[in-house]
Order: sequence, then C-alpha cells, then structure tokens
Amino acid sequence: MAFGLSTMLAKTETLFASDHASVVSMNLFVALLCACIVLGHLLEETRWMNESITALIIGSCTGIVILLISGGKSSRILVFSEDLFFIYLLPPIIFNAGFQVKKKQFFRNFMTIMLFGAVGTLISFVIISLGAIHFFEKMNIGDLTISDYLAIGAIFSATDSVCTLQVLNQEETPLLYSLVFGEGVVNDATSVVLFNAIQRFDLTHINSTIALEFAGNFFYLFILSTALGVAAGLLSAFIIKTLYFGRHSTDREVALMMLLAYLSYMLAELFHLSSILTVFFCGIVMSHYTWHNVTDKSKVTTKHTFAALSFLAEIFIFLYVGMDALDIEKWDVVRNSPGQSIGVSSILLGLILLGRAAFVFPLSFLSNLTKSSPDEKIDWKKQVTIWWAGLMRGAVSMALAYNQFTTSGHTKLLGNAIMITSTITVVLFSTVVFGLLTKPLVKHLQPPSKRSTTPRSSLDEPLINSGGSYIQNYEPLISSQGQSDYSLDQPISVRMFWNAPSRAIHYYWRKFDNAVMRRIFGGRGVSPIVPGSPVDTSVRQWSEEVEENKEQYTEP
Repeated sequence: MAFGLSTMLAKTETLFASDHASVVSMNLFVALLCACIVLGHLLEETRWMNESITALIIGSCTGIVILLISGGKSSRILVFSEDLFFIYLLPPIIFNAGFQVKKKQFFRNFMTIMLFGAVGTLISFVIISLGAIHFFEKMNIGDLTISDYLAIGAIFSATDSVCTLQVLNQEETPLLYSLVFGEGVVNDATSVVLFNAIQRFDLTHINSTIALEFAGNFFYLFILSTALGVAAGLLSAFIIKTLYFGRHSTDREVALMMLLAYLSYMLAELFHLSSILTVFFCGIVMSHYTWHNVTDKSKVTTKHTFAALSFLAEIFIFLYVGMDALDIEKWDVVRNSPGQSIGVSSILLGLILLGRAAFVFPLSFLSNLTKSSPDEKIDWKKQVTIWWAGLMRGAVSMALAYNQFTTSGHTKLLGNAIMITSTITVVLFSTVVFGLLTKPLVKHLQPPSKRSTTPRSSLDEPLINSGGSYIQNYEPLISSQGQSDYSLDQPISVRMFWNAPSRAIHYYWRKFDNAVMRRIFGGRGVSPIVPGSPVDTSVRQWSEEVEENKEQYTEP
C-alpha cells in the first residue's frame, strides 16, 4: 500500500514538473512573439528588415541562449510537430489570404496566376528533382530512393513570397502584387498536392500507367479540393443569410464563419484532399457572399480577427524555424561530413535559382502574347521581381522535409539528417539574405510613384466610413483614366471574347452572379437590411460617398 502511494506521488510530481515546464515554455514563447511584434513595428521603416526576418533572427538568438543554458543539449522550447503546423498554424494564414484577396485583380489574371502557380511549379519540380538525382547520387550522401528525390523536388518548389509582398504596394502595382500573391498560394497548394501524391504512389518502378495515374490523381485533387472550398463558402453564406444571426447576436455570426472556414480545411484533410486550396477558395467565396450577409459590427470583427490570426501564425512559424535551426541532434549526425552538407545546400540553392528562371521568363513571354494592352503585359522588371519573389523558402518546405526525412521530428540516418540540415540552411539563407535584399531590389525595380493611378483599392474591398466601420463594396464603372469600363448592359461580341477572354468570362459571370447566385446566397446589394440598424445607416452613408467618389473620379 505504501509502495503504491509513493509511486503515485512520484508520478504526480513528474506530471506537475512537466506541466510547469510547459507553462514556462509557453510564457517564454508568448513573450518572444510580443518582442517580434514590437521590434517589427520599430523596424518598419528600415531599408532592409521586415517582420519575417526579425522573427527568424530573434528565434535564432533565443535558440543560442537556450543551447548555452542547457549545456548544448537543446535549442528549443517547443518540439516541432507537423500537426501543429498543418492543423493549427497554416489554416488561418491561407484562409485570410483568400478572404482578403483583391478578387477583381485575382480573377482578371487568373490564367497567368495558374500558369505560374501550377505549370511553373511543375517545371521547377522536374528541374530540382532531376538535378538532385544527378548530383546527389554522385555525392553518396545516403540511401535515398526515387521517392526521396521526387519529394526533394516538391519540397524545394514550395516558395515563400511573404518578404516581397510586405514590400510591394498593391495600390501602385496591382498587377504585380496580384501575380506574386496568387502564385504564392497556388504554388504552395501544388507543392503539397505533389508531395502527397508522391507519398501515395509506389514510384520505384515508374511506367506510363503509373505516370498517368499520378497525373490523374493530381488533377483530381486540384478540382475536388477547389469544389469543396466553394461549397463550404456557399453553405456558410446560405445559412447566415437565411437565419440572419445578427438579429440577436453578432458573436454567433463571427463564430459560425470561423468554424465553417476551419471545418472546410479539416474536411479536406479527412478526405485526403488539398486543404490549402480548399480553405483558400472558401475564403474567397466567404468574402464575396457571406461577409455581406452579416451585420456591420461583424464585418469589422471578422476582417480584423482573420488578419490578426494570420499575422500571429506567420510570426510564430518564423520564430520557431529560427529556434529549430540550431537543434543539436540533427547537426550532430552530420558533424563528420560538413563538406557534404554545405555542398548539398549549395546545389539546392543553385537548382532553386535555375528552376525559378526556367519558367518565370518563358511563361511571362507566353502570357504577354495573349495580352493586347501594354498595362496588362509583364515587362522585364516585373519578371525579375516575380523571379526574385519565389526564391525564398519557408515553413512549408520545412514541414514537408520533416514529414519525409524524420520520424516524430527525429532522425539518426546520415542521408536524412543531411537533407534536414540542408533544408534548414536553405530556408535560413534564402529568408535572411534574399529577404534583406528584397526591399532595395523591389524599390529599385518598382519605384513608388508620387501619385497612385488607382484612386483607391476599393475595386474589391469594403469602403470604410468616417467612423471606421466597413460598409458595402463599391465597384466603380469609371476607370482611373476617366473612361467607362464594360457594363453588364453592353453585349459581348465574339471579337471581344477572342481579344479579351478574361473580360468576357467576367462579364458572363457577373450576369449569372447577379441573376442567380446573389439571390440565393446573398452578397453585395442584396444583404438583409433592418431599418435604423448600423447596416442601414452605413448604406445611406455609402450612397453619399459613392456620389462624391464618382464626381472625383470623373474630374479631368
């Protein structure tokens, strides 16, 4: 009896000690997140730094301190978990990207974005995979299979364009921002779909049948994932429009939007689809329909809540990557072969540069052939900016590398350890070195104009009234040059469809959207309005602002 009691007390003490260590770790990590935000704000105007690099450097410095305190045993206060990344941190980032996207610019350049994000990623994947097979087999770095080499291609095809997007001004360079932003999201989705397909198939004996099945599975995941995201977004719009939760509680509206968005991501994971594509298109559909069905207070709350969650998740990821880069276990395995590790990292960086250039410039040339207006063409400065924006590698590459080359974050095999340390080196080098050069390069290639050509960014986004409240969207029919844009009353001829297919498709979509979709799912102009409510007040203010803006836009 006494023995059993002492054993129970010992287990209880161990549990309390473990809980206390977890509390200490979380306190330290939250304090570091606060430090990243404060320092990022203070360094906002600097020529070189941005918040991603700040978080990475703070994480690395913290890792060094922990390494010294622990006597070289560990550099982390949290253990890396793929579930933490894919289930908790990635969803708010991708959803907010879709929710905040400038829909008009995104879909106007949709074919070019898909060309870069899907076809370009496949080209980069092939070049990196073939390069890895050619060089790494000669270096004898370990027993890597054909699946490992193809996984390397998928891992290092995943870009991280956060640094460039923080510098670009989407008011002054809407085309460039739309291409970099859209390509980044589609690229991540394509890389993850490729990676999952590689793990699903036995590629030791590739033949034409397996290759066709692989391609079919890839397109199947792409199409079905997009359809699931659209369906989830439409479901949320229909439920909120029909039940109109805002009559009693704005909290329920916000909570339901957040839960349904997250449910779309988890359903994609459940059915082994691309959760990135699903939650991205769910965000786009929610911003187009659901957001207009909620009350004015809920509009403000959802916009800032989704943006804040995305911001914190990004900082969390870069902070952790900085700490994990100094994990002693992985470096201990490759300690006797530093030359191989440096060589692999250098080759991977070279393949990234080559793979990126191999599709950006040729595909930009092909895209320009289909554009009639000089403003819609991608000149060489924009091409260089797009090429540079995709050179950074980030958390997606890290997570995929851990998935392929470790077991629960640990590895003792030389080849796997070299690939993990090389991935860390590439992520650190590309984020810090390329990231530091991003601001001056982009400012040189895309100098800020003294006066923006676009009056305001409200082509797709909500207006904000003088009280700081979001109100209904306003899409002016008057362009920045003072000429009328195409109207829904104007017929689209075959010639116009041939010369400007994206505009023609947008024309027919707008007609269908206004006639069918918005009547069922709500949206701008058909949201429920209670007389005297904040929404009703906002609409009246919006009408006054529209008249003022129209007069301002048409002034010579």
